[in-house]
Amino acid sequence: MTASVPGESNRGVKPRTGKVTFPRSARLLRHADFERVYKLGRRHFSASLTAFYLLRSEAQAVGAKASVTPGLRIGFTVGRALGGAVQRNRLKRRLREAVRLCRPPAAASADVVINPKKSLLTIDFAEVLNEVTRAFVVIEQKLAGKAPDKPSLRSERRDSESRCPGA
Repeated sequence: MTASVPGESNRGVKPRTGKVTFPRSARLLRHADFERVYKLGRRHFSASLTAFYLLRSEAQAVGAKASVTPGLRIGFTVGRALGGAVQRNRLKRRLREAVRLCRPPAAASADVVINPKKSLLTIDFAEVLNEVTRAFVVIEQKLAGKAPDKPSLRSERRDSESRCPGA
């Protein structure tokens, strides 16, 4: 447990510099928004988190009570299964800081819910930052309609058949 060692919970975290913020308008706050992303959205899995995402349509933005800014709105869910209140709050703080540092520019209007796994408590903050950044890159690619980094199985079969016509 790192809570008993002073300063150990801040291992790998540098003090804030500059004016990079995580404003309220960039956060997912309403329960209905979380439910909509879970039910209608897609998922991206990584070693220490799962990101749910859903492209926001113009009709949803118009129907909202407050003016919705373009770009990603990000929310966090940390269930009780991940530990007590202290551990859950630490997970949320680490994720908020990682999102604050690597939030992508407003390319697509989408809602993202990040659901951490228990391993997020033990890994270095640099790895958390790397996973959050990678999740945003994958989400941006999928929302833009680009093909993922890895080729599909069908294209690999076609390539191998073209290389080996007699096989």
